[in-house]
Parts: sequence; structure tokens; C-alpha cells
Amino acid sequence: MNRTLVLALAAGLATSTYAVAQTAAPAAAPAAAPAAVPPQAVNAKVAVIAFEQAVVATNEGQKAMADIQKKYEPKKNAIDALAAEVDSLKKQLQALPATTSDEDRASRLKTIDTKEKQLNRDAEDAQNAYQGDLQEAYGKVAQKVGGTAVKYAQDNGFTLMLNVGGQAQTNPVLWFAQQTDITQAVINAYNASSGVAAPVPSAPAVHHTPATHAAPAAPKK
Repeated sequence: MNRTLVLALAAGLATSTYAVAQTAAPAAAPAAAPAAVPPQAVNAKVAVIAFEQAVVATNEGQKAMADIQKKYEPKKNAIDALAAEVDSLKKQLQALPATTSDEDRASRLKTIDTKEKQLNRDAEDAQNAYQGDLQEAYGKVAQKVGGTAVKYAQDNGFTLMLNVGGQAQTNPVLWFAQQTDITQAVINAYNASSGVAAPVPSAPAVHHTPATHAAPAAPKK
């Protein structure tokens, strides 16, 4: 897989990785509710995965990236041609003899400026569209690879799956065994030892319906 493609997908990785964690990890229980299943100390079996590398290395990932490259190939060629034209015009301007009139130079400079601005706009628009398509394609494949990774970890007795790819520092945990989550157990233990009572639930707001006033009777004639 082209290294440039891997780097280009980095921006979308955090979202995709977070989705994997949300799918695999248990949702946090409300603060006042007891843990449904007491956490257990288990023999740790840790798995590591270069998640983004795995996504783009799959057959589906490689096909998706290749399809996007093919889609933008004509636009890339057009931008390259315009860039070459601008470069040629600049060289022609530099090679003009000293006897060239100011009007001719000014006209050439205006043409170069117009084409260069168009080049910058086209390149920026193409880059934004390209990155958007890459991230969308990556996200779709990442969801599927994430599900496969979690199932593989569960089926093979792993209790924790860590990401060692490019986003490992911001989101290293991709999945963990639910029974090892001690969050609610720690909350319950601290509440029991702190001596602080649970807050009294606030009473629901009472909505008063304004009284209906009858229309005044018409005066008697």
C-alpha cells in the first residue's frame, strides 16, 4: 500500500477508532445505579494491532483506495498540465529581451497571475474532495475490520486489545473485556466510604395551565 495513502487517512482514524471502541466496550452505567455484573479479576491476555495499517492492507481497503485514485486521476492530470503551463509562462517571461515593452510584460504577468490563482483553487478543491472520499471509504472499511478484530479477540480469549498504529497515543484501547471494567464498582466503593449521601432527585417542574377567561358578554340593547 502506498505510504502516502496511509498518511492521508490519518485524519479519519480517530473517528473510526472511536467507533470501534464504542461498539465493543460497554456503555457507562448511570452514577447512581449499581453495577449489573460485578467486575472480575481475570488472567490478562493482551493483543496489539496496527489498526489503520490493517484497514488499508485488507483487500477491500486496497480496492477502495485504488478506486478513489482512479476517480481523481483525470483531475490530477488537468492540474499537472495547468501547473506545467504556469511554469512555462514564467520561464518565457524571464527570457524576454530587455526591449520588451512594459505593456507586454504587464499582460504576461496578468495571464500568469490568473492561471496561478486558478491552479491554486483547483488544487485545493481537488485535495479537499480527495481527502473527503478517502476518509469516507476508510471509515466504512474500518467499521467492518473493527468488528472482525473484536470478534477475533473474543474468540481467542484476549481481554484487552491495544492499537499500536498512528493514533495509539490518542486512543490506544480499541476493546476490552466487559467483566474487567471496574468503573462503577469504584464509584460504589467510594460512595460507601465517603459518607456523602446521594443527592436528592429534583422534583419535576410543575407546569401551570393558565386559566381560561370567558369573553365578556355583549351589552344589552
